[in-house]
Amino acid sequence: MQQKLPEVENAKALMTEAMSWSVVRWLREKKRVRKTADQANAALDRLNQSVKDSWGDEVKIAYQDLLAPADAATDERHRRPGKPASGTDSQVTLFAKKVKAADDEAYRARMDAENTFDEAERLLSTRLAREGCKKAIHSWDLHEKAIRKAQT
Repeated sequence: MQQKLPEVENAKALMTEAMSWSVVRWLREKKRVRKTADQANAALDRLNQSVKDSWGDEVKIAYQDLLAPADAATDERHRRPGKPASGTDSQVTLFAKKVKAADDEAYRARMDAENTFDEAERLLSTRLAREGCKKAIHSWDLHEKAIRKAQT
């Protein structure tokens, strides 16, 4: 991911600025913060999808298999034609597992940030709002890292 996404850079700048806001300013600006964060997440999601759309079929299948429920993965009826039963991991499978792990880590960080913001709003806590800002920036960094991993 050579280029920086403007939506993510704007959101990071806003979150950095917001870490010094008072509770009154937070109350006034919370909708803008949420909208900006949503735009950053959407831009990262679009880029992530476009990278995965560019993958070859073998990689797409390996990644999809990781998303399937555990019981379906072992059921012969759900295995794709031409795909061998998982015995030894191929390079493609290892790549898919690494990308999936990075995606999962980024998703958990995103949910943690969103939950922190929700709690900050519920409690009117600037301390939690600041923590949410840090977590949001961290989640975007992880998402960008996962996308870079998916591009290799």
